[in-house]
Amino acid sequence: MDGSFGISIDRGGRLSLSEQIADGIRAAIREGRLPPGARLPSWNDLATQLGVARGTVRSAYESLADGQFVIAAGAAGTRVAKRPPTSRIVPEPAKGKESFGPFPGGATSPLPFQLGVPATDLFPAALWSRKLAQAARDAIAVPTGYPDAAGEPGLRAEIAGYLAVARGLACRPAQVFVTQGYAGAFSLVMRMIRAHGSKAWVEDPGYPFARTALGWSGVEAVGVPVDRDGLDVAAGIAKAPDVAFALVTAGQQAPLGHTMSLERRHALLDWAAGRRWIVEDDFLGELQLVRRAAPALASMDARRVLHIGSFSKTMSPSLRMGFLVVPMDLVDAATQVAGTLEPAPPPVVQMALESFLHEGHYLRHLRRMKRAYAERREAVMGALAARSFACEASGLSVRLPLADGVDDGALAREAMAVGLSPVPLSPWFVSDAMRCSGLLLGVTNVPVDRATAHVNALLDVLARRGVRP
Repeated sequence: MDGSFGISIDRGGRLSLSEQIADGIRAAIREGRLPPGARLPSWNDLATQLGVARGTVRSAYESLADGQFVIAAGAAGTRVAKRPPTSRIVPEPAKGKESFGPFPGGATSPLPFQLGVPATDLFPAALWSRKLAQAARDAIAVPTGYPDAAGEPGLRAEIAGYLAVARGLACRPAQVFVTQGYAGAFSLVMRMIRAHGSKAWVEDPGYPFARTALGWSGVEAVGVPVDRDGLDVAAGIAKAPDVAFALVTAGQQAPLGHTMSLERRHALLDWAAGRRWIVEDDFLGELQLVRRAAPALASMDARRVLHIGSFSKTMSPSLRMGFLVVPMDLVDAATQVAGTLEPAPPPVVQMALESFLHEGHYLRHLRRMKRAYAERREAVMGALAARSFACEASGLSVRLPLADGVDDGALAREAMAVGLSPVPLSPWFVSDAMRCSGLLLGVTNVPVDRATAHVNALLDVLARRGVRP
């Protein structure tokens, strides 16, 4: 085999040269022609062999690294990453509290710095209205009957197609269940794997209301520390080896924003193989602001990972639209639970969303939001830096650390009184030993031209409480 791996370049093709090179190497890895650990040629060598620019090869290698197909090791070169075997032992489904206060009652309106709410000014209201109106007319024309509790077949097919393209997750439409948002998907999982009475690993820090939901499901949450590589699997095994499943945000850890490393992903999958489940909360999907989002954890093991996605962070929470992808062995169980306790949302909204995805509007909407959110995050961080406050980017938010002993909950309540909605960091921690103070500043509803004013208003609140840089 020559050093070009059989890559053919079509200079008049639809794909860019770098995409063609990346696709060729990706195919060689999947087909076994490039085994794990194999060293790839340098940028210069491959560029010379293919007759392309050095930067073109570099771009292809970076794309492969983003997809976790290769690992760049500096002077040691670029090597093919270890990938899991195509099959794993599948056992009988495993049976699967402290919570963070009550869930807030009543509807909420998006405010500057609020988390989990997409930008209201970027929502394609006119287009969505047309889609809803057409869906309503189409629904009236359909004979009256009970809809499919798992979701409209067309939407399930569109979601499966989107996941294959954007999240690297190959699944059949039969594996996709449309749910009433994240909560509906989570409830479906808890019932399907019979989680009541079991224990589960949760990230520390991690999403507080997930722990609340586990408590209502009769599951004891065991906090496992996370770092820049994601959940510390070894620490989890040492602390609680007998849990039934793990709940993780592998794509962008909430609230730190880090992507779970390939090494940690393998460790987690090896831990789960054969007898445990992994519940992947892919709450931001491919909405990565810096580089291409890493593939979904479920793309590496379709038999032990249950993948939860939502349109709340990308479209609107008011749609109450989420989805769950289950292993083929759990399709029958999920169908029974959905049919009796967790049916899909009304068909009209599903049909509108199906058309929105099918015509490519959703991917265009995501691209627009990525650009806008990146600009807004940069503007918020710049305004904080101008006032000498250190901060760190964290997904669609900015994390503002505070000194030990500062009551971040009280600061958040005072900020609410002036029309701002930062989120206190301390409730995200499970362990008191790890708990630290800070504020999470959502950037989605902070337009660039208002960033400085909103940041200054927040820092004025902090100054009144004696909090300085």
